[in-house]
Order: sequence, then C-alpha cells, then structure tokens
Amino acid sequence: MSTNVFEGASAIVSGGAGGLGAATVRRLHAEGLAVVIADLAEDQGRALADELGDRAAFARTDVTDEDSVNAALDAAAALGTVRYAVIAHGGFGVTERIVGRDGSPADYRGFTRTIDLYLNGTFNLLRLASARIAKSDPLPTGERGAVVMTASIAGYEGQIGQASYTAAKAGVIGLTLVSARDLSSVGIRVNTVAPGTMRTPIMESVGQELISKLTSAVPFPKRLGEPAEYADAVTFLLANGYVNGEVLRLDGGQRFAPR
Repeated sequence: MSTNVFEGASAIVSGGAGGLGAATVRRLHAEGLAVVIADLAEDQGRALADELGDRAAFARTDVTDEDSVNAALDAAAALGTVRYAVIAHGGFGVTERIVGRDGSPADYRGFTRTIDLYLNGTFNLLRLASARIAKSDPLPTGERGAVVMTASIAGYEGQIGQASYTAAKAGVIGLTLVSARDLSSVGIRVNTVAPGTMRTPIMESVGQELISKLTSAVPFPKRLGEPAEYADAVTFLLANGYVNGEVLRLDGGQRFAPR
C-alpha cells in the first residue's frame, strides 16, 4: 500500500493517548504523518508525544467543546497540512437495563452523557476537522483528506444493558455514509471502523474469565483483537482513495449475543 499521500500532512487522533488511539498514533507517525494526540489524559499523552519526538504533539482536548477541538487542530496545522482525522476516543460506559429488575427506569442522565461523548463528540470533531481539511489544496487525485470514525459492533447487536452505548455507536454507523456524501463536494472521504472485543486497558481489567467468555464467541481467531490491527485498518482507510462511506467490522466474525 502506498502511503505517499501522507507526505507533509498532519492528523489529529482523538483518544490518542492510550489503547486503540495510541496504537494508531504510533502507526501513522511511522508512516510519515505528523500527529496530534488529542486526549484528556495529559500525562499519557505528553509521554507518548515525547517518545515519538519530531512530528508529534499533545493537545489536551475535550471532544465535546468547540474551542478545545479547534486548539488541537491549530496544533496539527503547526505540524503540517491538516488532511486526516481519526476519531477514536473512549471514556466511560453505562450498563443499565431500560427498566431495572426493581421496576425503576434507566437513568436519563447516563443515557444523555453517553450520547454526548460517543455520538455528539464524534460529530463535533468530524465537522470541525472537515472544515480545516476542506481549506487545504487538493492532492493530484482531487482528494483533500479523509476521516475515520470509530463505532462498535454493539452498534449493530447491542447487548442487554447497552442501550445508551448501542444508540451512540449506531448513530456513528448511520453518520458514515451521509457524511461521505456531504463531504464529497470538498474531496473528503469518511469511513468508520466497528471493532469487536479488542485488547484495550479497560478490556484487560475485566479479568481472564470474562475475556475467555467473550473470545469463545469469536469464530476465528478466538482471541481479542489487537490495537495494532485497529491501527492497520485505520491506516488502510486513510490511504486508500477509493474506499468511502464504508463501515469496516473488525471482529473476527463475532456477532454479539443478547448477553
């Protein structure tokens, strides 16, 4: 795969301080991109930027705040032409049935906070990054850049108790094609990765018993997905100029059961 489209360009990676985001930062930096690590985890983010050295910077970023995202994009512009954005932030999850066993309704605030982070925050970064990318000169192909968002297979097969997370990630899936259509006029492609059960710090904290249960439902290979495999998928979607409006499941063929 040729990645010469990355020459002289910069990218912003939300959630870039750890997990899937950090693996992506390392991969894109190795491919020649300048990268801004946009995250709230300041110690981790600065350590990663220091590790990578030239063409890497950390920007403390709240993806739901316009000024914060614009400041991170300013940092990316200082490193190179802003052409790429990877939206990979996480944060928290709410596990709650819509009506609990005691008959009480789910917490509305938990639902709205989850939507705000995973869906509204994704859209906020998408719109602001795309506006920056649209100002760049087109490449010889006519493309100005690309965005990769992150959904989840829960956006297709949400499990019991995952109503808020499933709604948010289903929203990102639904946003993919319409965004690609909206941004076609300015030469920006938009794709999404929908991971299954991946080896992230949060996943590793649940214990081997639960991990074994989850991976037993993966047809092949029967293991957690690796952050480097997510980074591979993102790099492919950023560099391949004919992939647009697609959602790539990265799950070993897994389909979530109800519980």
